[in-house]
Amino acid sequence: MTDTQQQAPEQTAGLAPATTEAPATSMPRPANPDPKLPRLAEVPAFREFLGTGWGTPDRTPPVEPGIAAAAAEHRRRLSEAFVGRTLVVASGRAPVRANDSNYDFRPDSDFFWLTGCSAEDAVLVLRPSGAGHDATLYIPAPAHPGETGFFADANHGELWVGSAPGPADWSAVLDLRVEVLAALPDALRGVERPLLAGTLTSQHRALEPLTVAPELGRVLSELRMIKDDWEIAELRRAVDATVGGFSAVIRELPTAVAGGGERWLQGTFDRHARTTGNGPGYSTIVGSGAHAPTLHWVRCDGPVRPEDAILLDMGVETRAFYTADVTRTFPVSGTFSPEQRRVHDLVEASHRAGMAAVRPGRDFTDFHHAAMEVIAQGLHDWDLLPVSVDEALSPVGQQHRRYLVCGIGHHLGLDVHDCAKSSYEAYQGGSMAPGMVLTVEPGLYFHAFDETVPPELRGIGVRLEDDLLVTADGAEVLSDALPIDASGIEAWMRAQ
Repeated sequence: MTDTQQQAPEQTAGLAPATTEAPATSMPRPANPDPKLPRLAEVPAFREFLGTGWGTPDRTPPVEPGIAAAAAEHRRRLSEAFVGRTLVVASGRAPVRANDSNYDFRPDSDFFWLTGCSAEDAVLVLRPSGAGHDATLYIPAPAHPGETGFFADANHGELWVGSAPGPADWSAVLDLRVEVLAALPDALRGVERPLLAGTLTSQHRALEPLTVAPELGRVLSELRMIKDDWEIAELRRAVDATVGGFSAVIRELPTAVAGGGERWLQGTFDRHARTTGNGPGYSTIVGSGAHAPTLHWVRCDGPVRPEDAILLDMGVETRAFYTADVTRTFPVSGTFSPEQRRVHDLVEASHRAGMAAVRPGRDFTDFHHAAMEVIAQGLHDWDLLPVSVDEALSPVGQQHRRYLVCGIGHHLGLDVHDCAKSSYEAYQGGSMAPGMVLTVEPGLYFHAFDETVPPELRGIGVRLEDDLLVTADGAEVLSDALPIDASGIEAWMRAQ
C-alpha cells in the first residue's frame, strides 16, 4: 500500500465519558415508564430468573501460539530503554461507525506488541522493579451470569458479546499478571511522571491527568523495526495467505467483467482474508482501467472491462495482526496490450533495481534512489520529461515524480505502514538491518485526464510491490511466489 470519534458514553466502571453529548441509543426512551416495554434491569423477577441456571462457557481467550513468550521478550526490550520509569500503554476502543454501531475492534499495535492481548479498553502498566519492570495488565471486568451487566451491558455482557474472558483467563494464556480495570487508579496513585502511549479514544479516569509521551511512542516504533523469529513467521503466514488471495481474485475476473465489477473482486479478497486470517490488513485497492492510477482507489465501485489493466494492492492480516502488503497489475484479458506492457516493463526494471538495493548496512533511501533513477531515465527516453535526467533527479527538480508522487517503500509489520512514530534518523535517515521487513513498490500512474501523456498511455496505472526480509547478507523476497515480469504474470494467470 502506498505511503503517504467519537464514542458514546457508557457505564463501565472507571471509564470517563468520551463526550458530554447525549449517548447514542438504539431507540428513544420514554419520559414515563411504559408498562408494555418495561426495562428489564428494573424487573426484579426477571433479574432473579436470569441470574440462575447457567453453566460456565469456555472463556479461553483467542491467542496465537507463541505470543506470550514473544510479548514478554518485547517488554524486556522496552524495559531496558526506560530503567526506573513507569510506562503505561492503552489498547484503545473501536471507533463509532454510526450512532450506536461500532467498527470491529483492533488493538493498538504498540499495546498488542507488548501484551498479545486483544481486549478493548485494556491498559498495560510497567512499574520499575530492580533493574527491570513488573508488568500488570488491566482489563474491563466482564459481566457474567448473576450480574446485571450480563444482559444489560452491550460492550461487556456475555449475553451480548459471547464468551467473556476475565483476568484469570487472560493471565493463564499470557503468563502475565491481570487485574480488573477498576484497580488501575490505585495502581497509578503516587506514581511520578509515568510515560503514556497507545490509543486513547476512551480514556480511563486514572489516565486523564497524563499526556501522551512522544518519546515512548518513538522508542516502541524503533524497537519494532527489528522483527524477531516469531514475528517473521507471522509475516510469512500473512504473505502466503495474500498470494492465495490473489489467486482467488484472478479466478473471479470473468464474474467481475460480467457485471460484478471492482466490488466483486474486493469482496472476494476480503472474504479470503477474513477466512484465512483476521481480515484485510488495510482497505483493499482494486483499480481497473482509469481507476488504476488513483493511488488509494479503495472505493472499488467501478466496472471491470476486458481491455483494462487492473491494479490489485492487497494484504491479509493474520489473527495476530501482522499484515502483508503486495501489489500486482494484471491484464484483465490475460494478455497485456503493447502500451500496458511498455509501462509494466519500465516499472519492472525500476522494481528490480529497488529490490537489489535492499541489503544490510545500506542507507534506507538507497532502494528509493535506485528505483527512481530507472523511472526518470525511462520517462526521459519517452520524451515525457521537460528536463534532463540529472535535473529531474536533483532536489530542485523531481519532474518525474508527477507520475509517481508517492513513496516507494516502508516498514511492514503490525501496521501496514509500520514504525511510523520513529525518528527520521532511525527511519529514512537510518540504515537497513537484518530483521527489518520492508516493502518496495515503484509504479507509474498516467491519469486519463493528464494531457502531458500521449493518448495511448492515458488511464494506465501500474504498481509492483513485494515484501522483503533483510537478512544477514542480503534480502529475501517473501512474496516471490507471484511473478513480476509481464510474461510471467500472463502465464501465472493462465495457471489459475
